[in-house]
Amino acid sequence: MRQFILMTDTGSDLPESYYEEHGVEKIPLGFTLDGATYGGDENPMMEVKEFYARLRGGAMPKTFQATPAQARAHFEPHVRAGEDVLVIAFSSGLSGTYNSYVAAAKELQEEYPARKICVVDSLCASFGQGLLVDYAVKKADSGASIEETQAYIESLVPKLCHYFTVEDLYHLKRGGRVSATTAFVGTMLKIKPVLHVDGEGHLIPVGKAMGRKKSISALVEKMETLSVMEPEDPVFISHGDCEEDVEFLKKLLSKQFGGHEIFAAPIGPVIGTHSGAGTLAVFFLGKHR
Repeated sequence: MRQFILMTDTGSDLPESYYEEHGVEKIPLGFTLDGATYGGDENPMMEVKEFYARLRGGAMPKTFQATPAQARAHFEPHVRAGEDVLVIAFSSGLSGTYNSYVAAAKELQEEYPARKICVVDSLCASFGQGLLVDYAVKKADSGASIEETQAYIESLVPKLCHYFTVEDLYHLKRGGRVSATTAFVGTMLKIKPVLHVDGEGHLIPVGKAMGRKKSISALVEKMETLSVMEPEDPVFISHGDCEEDVEFLKKLLSKQFGGHEIFAAPIGPVIGTHSGAGTLAVFFLGKHR
């Protein structure tokens, strides 16, 4: 039986069914678009299909991080009830959300000194964070203590590989990940970048391929080089509304990693704001990032 509350934020891109099935609590992140707010604790999130349709139509959303007050609102009911909390946070290399959790945890632990609020900086995004949560679920459900689970997850962080490619370079240019010239030339020549999340939780270009299918094949090649997965380790795939590409990637993976569970789901609007429509990403345990 689980000995503590396991919590994460929606930067993990886990589907609603996962939270419900595995008893994980979520802190909803959000974004603004055309004067309206979506997500957070007070507003419904835009449906994924609508979000990507609007993104492809030229929409320019802006995301916002969790605040210490929002974090406290999620933590305090549990510590007040005598429960400890383990939080797996969106990468500090991409958002200030982790720092908000730490601030709220410090404040509450002064008020409830008998309680533990452990905050893990995942240094991950999207399903990289989601995959860490999945490992935490399995560890916690085995009877591990909050300290044992935290130590286990932190040992996996440097090995949690994120490799992805994008269909449209515009959003990477907008976020400063590629230059305007690179984006223009790459788009004209159909050059697709391959990127990963490094050990500090930042998005870093690591290669490029001519055309979409070659860029997807490059993701599998990275896995072949780096993977240290055991048979029970899953592979997670997230995507920016490009289900045909997901199926192509699954076929490639089945040839090399057919014994592993493959779990795929869309990238949510918060991460999708920065990665764009057509992003395709694969997450797995490797020798290193």
